[in-house]
Amino acid sequence: MEEILGLIWKKDYLDFVLVPCCLLIMLGYHVLHLNRCIKLPQTTVIGYENYNKKIWVQRILEIEAKERGQAVAVMGANIYAATSLASISLALSSLMGTWIGSSNHYDLITNKIYGNTSPRTTSREQTTMRGFIHANFLISIPNCQIPVADVENAVIKASNFWIVGLRSLYFATNLLLWIFGPIPMFLCSVIMVVMLHFLDSNSAPMPQYTTSATNGHLEKFDKETSDEVTENHGKHE
Repeated sequence: MEEILGLIWKKDYLDFVLVPCCLLIMLGYHVLHLNRCIKLPQTTVIGYENYNKKIWVQRILEIEAKERGQAVAVMGANIYAATSLASISLALSSLMGTWIGSSNHYDLITNKIYGNTSPRTTSREQTTMRGFIHANFLISIPNCQIPVADVENAVIKASNFWIVGLRSLYFATNLLLWIFGPIPMFLCSVIMVVMLHFLDSNSAPMPQYTTSATNGHLEKFDKETSDEVTENHGKHE
C-alpha cells in the first residue's frame, strides 16, 4: 500500500526518517554517557582509566627526572597514536568530500551534516597531541618541583580530547554508510550503540595503589650493605 492515511509513501522518505533517528540514537547515547562520566565516573571505563592515569602521574613524579625515560616513551606512543588517528580522519574526510562532490541529491542535508564531522575530528587529535607534548615537557623537567595537578590536568585533558576525536570518527563512519542507504546507517547506529554501551561500562572497583614492598626491601638491603662495607672498612683501618 503506497497510500496510507491519505499520504503517498516513497522510498525517498526513508532518508528523512531513519537518518535523524540514527543521529538521535548516537547523540542520545553519548549525552547519557557524558552524564555518567561526570556524576558516576567509577561506572565508566573513561573514569576508571583517568583514575589510573592520575595515579601513574603521581608515581612518575616521585622519581627523579633522569629516571622518567619510560614515561616519556609512553607519551611518545600516545602522540604517535594521535597522529595516526588524525591521518585516518583526513582520509575519511577526503572520502566523504569526494562523495559529496559527486552527489546531486540532498545537497542541503549532506552539506549541513557532513560538514561538521571529520574536520573537527582532525582538530581534536591535534589538540590531543598538544596536550601529551605539554605533559611530556612537564614530566621531563629536571631539578624542579612540578605541581602534580598541572601534569594530571595535561594528561587527562589530552586523553579526553582523544576520546572526543575517536567518538567523532564513530559518527563519521556512521554517516559514511549513508552512501549505501539509510537502512545500513540505521543498523550501524543500533549495533554501535549496543557495543559502546558494553565497552564503556565498568564494574571493577577503583584499585587502591600502595607503595611496592619491594622498594622498601631494596632500600633496607642497600642500607645494610652500606653499613657492612663501612664497618669492614673501619676494621681494616
